Amino acid sequence: MAGPWTFTLICGLLAATLVQATLSPPAVLSLGPEVIKEKLTQSLKNRNAASILQQLPLLSAVQKERSWSLFFLGGLVNAIRNYIIWLKVTSANLLQLQVQPSEASQKLMVKIPLDMVAGLNTTLVKTIVQMHIETEVQAIIQVESSERGHTHFILTNCLTSQGSLHISLLHKLSFRVNLLANKVMGFLVPALPQMVKSELCPVIRVAFEDMCADLLRLVRVPISLGFNHLEFELLSPAIKSGAIQLSLRAKLSDSQGKVTNMFNDSLASLTLPTLDSAPFSLIVRQDVVNSAVAALLSPEKFAVLLDYVFPKLARQLKSSISLISEKAANQLGPTQIVKIVTQNTPVLLLHEGNAKVAQQIVFEVFATNEAGYPFFTLGIEASSEAQFYTEGNRVMLNLNKIRSDRIYHMNSGIGLFTTDLLKDIVTKILFSILLPNENGKLRSGITISMIKTLGFEEATVSVTNLRGSGYTLGGFPMGLAWEGSSDGPCVGAAYTASAMVMSVLQSQGLRPLVMCPCPPRERL
Repeated sequence: MAGPWTFTLICGLLAATLVQATLSPPAVLSLGPEVIKEKLTQSLKNRNAASILQQLPLLSAVQKERSWSLFFLGGLVNAIRNYIIWLKVTSANLLQLQVQPSEASQKLMVKIPLDMVAGLNTTLVKTIVQMHIETEVQAIIQVESSERGHTHFILTNCLTSQGSLHISLLHKLSFRVNLLANKVMGFLVPALPQMVKSELCPVIRVAFEDMCADLLRLVRVPISLGFNHLEFELLSPAIKSGAIQLSLRAKLSDSQGKVTNMFNDSLASLTLPTLDSAPFSLIVRQDVVNSAVAALLSPEKFAVLLDYVFPKLARQLKSSISLISEKAANQLGPTQIVKIVTQNTPVLLLHEGNAKVAQQIVFEVFATNEAGYPFFTLGIEASSEAQFYTEGNRVMLNLNKIRSDRIYHMNSGIGLFTTDLLKDIVTKILFSILLPNENGKLRSGITISMIKTLGFEEATVSVTNLRGSGYTLGGFPMGLAWEGSSDGPCVGAAYTASAMVMSVLQSQGLRPLVMCPCPPRERL
C-alpha cells in the first residue's frame, strides 16, 4: 500500500459495571474502505480482469441487433453488416476502484471504472476506427446468513448502467465511416451493460472471494510469543460504520501445538472506536493481552551466589541485615544465596497514559549454599514501567526500572522486623537480577505479520489516552501510534493516518487466563 500511514496500538484497561452487558469477542479486526480497495484491486489483477474485457463479444452483440433497417446511404440496409470485418476491444483498464458506505448502513458500495478502446475494422477504410468506451461497474458488499445461521460476506448486484456508459470516436474519418461507426456505437449502448454483467461480474465475484480468503489467512497467521503461539479464528463478520468487521476468537498454544488457553466471549461490551481515516484496526481484549505477556514472562526461579556475581550488592545486603540482626549478618558467607521466585503471571496495567507490568515475587536469603533454611522469606508486589516501541513489523516491550510497591513477611528465622529496612537493597537486587532476565525474554518482540502484508514497513510509537463510555474506569487505555510507510520512515504529519488500533478491555469479573475453544474454519 503506497504512502505513509499511522499504525496505532491501543492497549487499555477498562474495569466496569455495565448497564446493558452484551457478549464481546476476544478481538475485532476492522478493515476500512482503503484496505478493501487495495486488496480487491490486487485480487482483480491476479484474476486478469482486464483481459476479460478484451474478450467481450462486441461483434456478436452488434450482429444480433434487428434494427438495421432505414439505415445508410445507397440503400445498403442490412447488408451493411457485411462491411464490418471485426470489432473488438483492443485495450482495457480497470481504473482506481472506490469502496464507500452504501445508503444501507450494513452494506458497502464498490465502484470500478472501466476504460476501454475498441477497434472497428471495415472494408470502407483501410485504417482501424477507434472508439473510446468509458463505463462503471457497481456492486454491493453485504453479509449473508445461511440456513444454519453461519454468516459470510458476499458481493451482489453487480451491474453497469447505460447512464454510466459513454462511447466516442477517438478520430474522425469520412462521413460514411463516421456514420457507420455512430450506428455501431448506438447498438453497443444497450449491449455493453449486459456483456459486462455476464462476462466481467463473475470474475469480480471470484476476485472478491479470493480477497476474503486472503483476509482469513491473514487473520490466522500465528503470532509467536516465545515458545508459544497466539492464533485468531473468525467468529462472525459484519459491516458497521463503513468498515468490514471481523469478530475473532483466540487461542494460545504451546510449542507442541497443545492449546493452553482458550478465550471465550465475555459479558463486557467491547467498545469499538470509529476508524475515521484509519485503514484498519485491531481491538484485543485485556485477558488476551495479559495472556500474551504471561506467555513471554512465564514464572521462574533464580538462585544467585550474590557475593560472586554482585559483590557490591552482597555488601549492601549484609549492611541492611545487620540493622535487623548483627548475628545473622555475620553468618553471611561468600556462598550466600539469594533466591527469587516469580509467582503467578504478570499483569499489564494501564493508567493515565502509562503502562506497567505488575507481578508477585518471593524473595529469600540463605547464609550459605549449604544452609537448609533461609534467614527470611519475603513476599513482594513489584511493578515495572512498560515501554512499547517498534522495530519494523515487531511490537517491542521493554521493562524500565522496578519498584517494590509492597513487601510483607512470609517467614522469618531472624525475628520480626520492618520490611522497609530491606526495601532499597531488595529493589536493587531485583533490578540487577530479575529485570535483565525478563527483558531478555522480551527482546525478540511480537511480530505482527499483517503490518507488512498490508504494506507497512516502518513505524514510530507514541502514547495517547482514550476514555471509554458506559464504564466506571479503573484505568485509562493507552495508545501506541506507529507512523510509517512502505518506502521508509515517515517524516512529517501531513501524510499520516491512523492505521491500527489494538485495545485491551477488562471484562467484568473476568480472570485474565480464561478463554474458549476455537471451532472449525468458517466462510468469510
